[in-house]
Amino acid sequence: MKSITDRHEYILKKLKDDGKVSIVELIDLMKVSGVTIRKDLKMLEDKNLLFRTRGGGSIKNPYASDRSIYEKELINADEKQRIAKAALKLIKNTDSITIGSGSTVFEIARFLNPTEHITVITPALKVGLELSNRNNIEVLQLGGMIRANSSSVAGNFAEKILEEISCGILFLGVDGIDLDFGFSITNLAEAALDQKMIETAQTVVIVADSTKFDKRGLGKVCTFEQVSYVITDDKVPEIVVQQIEEKGVKVIIA
Repeated sequence: MKSITDRHEYILKKLKDDGKVSIVELIDLMKVSGVTIRKDLKMLEDKNLLFRTRGGGSIKNPYASDRSIYEKELINADEKQRIAKAALKLIKNTDSITIGSGSTVFEIARFLNPTEHITVITPALKVGLELSNRNNIEVLQLGGMIRANSSSVAGNFAEKILEEISCGILFLGVDGIDLDFGFSITNLAEAALDQKMIETAQTVVIVADSTKFDKRGLGKVCTFEQVSYVITDDKVPEIVVQQIEEKGVKVIIA
């Protein structure tokens, strides 16, 4: 398949059928070099016909965007509430938890009504305000510079407080889940804070709806090896669930 037009038509048809293509597969199918395939993918990306990814191309944008928490609250709201309710079942007798920033973890705060005393550590102002007068909950609000998009703090002040803290469970929201790259968010300062929160936790739980899969944010938060649970909705393909569980992570479908 030497004609550039034929190659491009073939790539676009495969993208339409499968949603993504790999360079290795295209080399085998079209009998051309990897250099040629990479040039073809770049040309198609320049025409806004695909997104180049690591090792191939995708019909969907693999990079997460930095949306405000108020905009995110409107996306998959029902799924996020189901995810939050499933997350609460993991708390059991835990006496301290950390709730990160984001629209999905905020739903955990909304539904949290413990019968026994619990301490909640959080960088998110919305979470702190939501829980500040809730029975049986003591809130430790992390301090620092507030990011408008997330209504959450980040930076050295919050990180220093975390050096003196240990907690039972960390509930963390992310912007991207990629089988090769791991878990990521769109802001580097918040990614650094998330890494610190992970160090304090005995159990790390990622809560994310299905739109976060096959995407990458700018800042890597952690690998699969650092995570115990991923709680998501039923729109995640079964093969992806299987691949995550093969990495030693328990997937809970809400």
